[in-house]
Amino acid sequence: MYRQQGDQVPPKPDVLSDHRDELGEGPWWDAEDGTFYWVDSTGCSIHWVRLDGSDVATISTPGEVGFVVKTRSGLLLAGCRDGLYSYNGDGWQSKWTGSWDTSSVRCNDGKTDRNGLLWFGTMHDAETEPVAHLYRLRDGRPQVQLDGVTVSNGLGWSPDGKLMYYADSPTQTIRVFDYDASAGEINNGRIFATDVKPSDPDGLTVDADGCVWSAKWDGGRVVRYTPDGRIDREVEVPVSRPTSCMFVGSDLRTLAITSALPDVPDTEPLAGAVFLVDAGTQGLPETRFDEQQLTG
Repeated sequence: MYRQQGDQVPPKPDVLSDHRDELGEGPWWDAEDGTFYWVDSTGCSIHWVRLDGSDVATISTPGEVGFVVKTRSGLLLAGCRDGLYSYNGDGWQSKWTGSWDTSSVRCNDGKTDRNGLLWFGTMHDAETEPVAHLYRLRDGRPQVQLDGVTVSNGLGWSPDGKLMYYADSPTQTIRVFDYDASAGEINNGRIFATDVKPSDPDGLTVDADGCVWSAKWDGGRVVRYTPDGRIDREVEVPVSRPTSCMFVGSDLRTLAITSALPDVPDTEPLAGAVFLVDAGTQGLPETRFDEQQLTG
């Protein structure tokens, strides 16, 4: 359900298809080809579909996958357990291998900024140790921008590209940074919003009004924050673990919400589904990845 002050009949989210994921994540709407992409992180796969929900296509990935984005030439670029891979329709090619301990750390959320610069993070499998990082891919290689991270999650940028939002889920905090889009640099990090257990901030997106939509793991909802950090809307979903969200469709007025199975899967028949809901506002188009950054 969608809740806002003055609402009488909150709209009910629709289910995109009969497909279910173990850990649905990384939603990506590609406006150029009108296709919705997302990943099943622990199911080691990437899915894509038209918004009518017909014919969900799936490819396997080289291990657990945290995110997928489209490149300017139309390839897929994915962050997997040990690094970055591209897919050209025939198979996967390793583009960069991380230096982290792959027995306990893997790639998680990733997204491009308004100029097509890729940011992505890693996470500790057990979600207990701050041994992960946030990276920026520029000049041919990923470079560490933040360390001491446990579960690198939601990334998003303000409409003018001057702010970057970021969540390290176990801290229950969304931070905001001043963002220099020309240099791809962050500074002046501060708290934007906080959560209360059991809810953790997971994936996020930003709408055309500059408001931040944050999926609440174990919270059963997606929350919209105004630019000053106040909650003004909530979308309730019939699962406990929504994982991320993104605006999709030709008018970018539909919010797609990915989700994951709970600890006891049979208790939530719709867990792992992708939900679609009229967000009551418009989103912003994503920018395809600038492949020149892979070669420097």
